[in-house]
Amino acid sequence: MIHQRKMITINEELCNGCGQCVPACAEGALAIVDGKAKLVKEIYCDGLGACLGDCPTGALKVVVREASDFDPEAVSEHLKAQGREVPDHMPDPESLRMNSPKPPAGGCPGAALKTMTPCGQANIPTAQTGGSALSHWPVQLRLVPPNAPFLKNADLLLTADCVPVAMPTYHGEYVPNRVVLMGCPKFDNQMEYVEKLAGIIAENDLNSITVMEMEVPCCSSMSAILNEAVKRAGRTVPTERVTVSRTGSVLRTVTLEFDI
Repeated sequence: MIHQRKMITINEELCNGCGQCVPACAEGALAIVDGKAKLVKEIYCDGLGACLGDCPTGALKVVVREASDFDPEAVSEHLKAQGREVPDHMPDPESLRMNSPKPPAGGCPGAALKTMTPCGQANIPTAQTGGSALSHWPVQLRLVPPNAPFLKNADLLLTADCVPVAMPTYHGEYVPNRVVLMGCPKFDNQMEYVEKLAGIIAENDLNSITVMEMEVPCCSSMSAILNEAVKRAGRTVPTERVTVSRTGSVLRTVTLEFDI
């Protein structure tokens, strides 16, 4: 079926045919043809942009247009034919349509802003060594408004959802003295994240940003989201990108530079 949804588009003038985007697309939607990246089939592309962060020239972009529905079964067959690993989870095609009904807004008490005092932090159960170093609530990026008081002059820790599960030293090494904002760059609304982060960067004198991603390709677009947010905010913040392995170790830490 044809619906309005997000799709990857390739600027062939910018594409140098390096091929870095091909393995970055977990669904196998991209290939190098005649020296340029090409979309193999619309039904293979979920439109979530996991490949964006791996393009060194900025040739890839996500646009909204009419396209065939994403087809998880076709993706599975396509990947098996290539001998590639099939993702454990793929988005529901209906959830990718731009006219899909959104869940009703709620008044969840758990979404109330809260800054934990040193006393409050001391009362957090210490079931794990070192306990929790969390200093505020909520932590989901979608729930934190740009004017949250704990964002002022903060050292931001922008974390992909899977990182704390994989990394046993997350609380001890990275959370102390940082404000945690979490989200899934694959399954959540990327443009919503871009707009929210742009507002946070524009309205707060952030000291630094540390963005933490898993090594899997679908996670790498968190940096691309942040890059776009910085451009929209029109101001830069000293930023480091930490890539975490599935076994919880830090694979690499690099300094990100943004061109605004």
